[in-house]
Amino acid sequence: MKARYANLIRIRALDPEHDYLAIYQTMLRYEFPWDMKLGLNLAFNRSFSIPSISAVHVATGELTERTRKRIDDTGLLMYEMVLNGFDQPRGREALRRVNQIHRPYDIGNDDYLYVLGCLVVIPTRWLQRYGWRHPCCHERQATYLFYRELGRRMGITGIPDSYEAFETWFDAHDSAHLKPNDDAAAIERATRMLMLTRIPKPLAPLGNALVSAMYDAPLRRATRVDAPAWPVRAGLHLALKTRARFQRWFGAPGTTPLFADGIKAESYPDGYEISQLGPHKANVPGHPHA
Repeated sequence: MKARYANLIRIRALDPEHDYLAIYQTMLRYEFPWDMKLGLNLAFNRSFSIPSISAVHVATGELTERTRKRIDDTGLLMYEMVLNGFDQPRGREALRRVNQIHRPYDIGNDDYLYVLGCLVVIPTRWLQRYGWRHPCCHERQATYLFYRELGRRMGITGIPDSYEAFETWFDAHDSAHLKPNDDAAAIERATRMLMLTRIPKPLAPLGNALVSAMYDAPLRRATRVDAPAWPVRAGLHLALKTRARFQRWFGAPGTTPLFADGIKAESYPDGYEISQLGPHKANVPGHPHA
């Protein structure tokens, strides 16, 4: 049983202020790979659902017309930064590309801050509810510090000064601004396929109901998704709790890290260049269509 907590023991020996990247990498690549990827998917789904943000995405058509590529590009850029940090060449290039992609759009600071909050809070809450163990204080702090640094390097201001403060800000902003809107509904319909890929094949016939059950009530209202029948919600909750207990008592620390063979994406079967990720110039404001 002690071996199951070997990574946690190492994490607790680190200083989150200086080692936040190593801690966050361990969470994603070794401790909670499936849960972290799913939590990040849920975070992006929520970030697309605030009316002011969803309107920008629908206007570009990137999420509704070029859905698979847009999702892959977002994931690749994010994972490049996590795997390489912000000071290594590939991490720097990914961050530079993220800033280039966002520069042409008139996006308010609070919208950027909300997206950052989704990435901090939503995966952490998923782990708190369904992870094989709860994230410890070092892991919560490392998550906050990683995204605080990302936010600073994106020019985002007003970032709350702790995980707890960011969680409080996020909940208040979410409650005030996550409202039902047609743009969010259109994006959810287009991006639902991403969540469906997280459903085990034996449960595929219940896929759509299970995806809806992963959303909380405010997100379902914002995206105009009907609440699934209570047996589906209860069954999913029970299955995830059972999985967590099984992993806690019978699992073992991963020895092969997530992305050990590189970051793969369906849109780029032969690999990718970071500079090529994101929308084509013809789909960006200020650039003529081809």
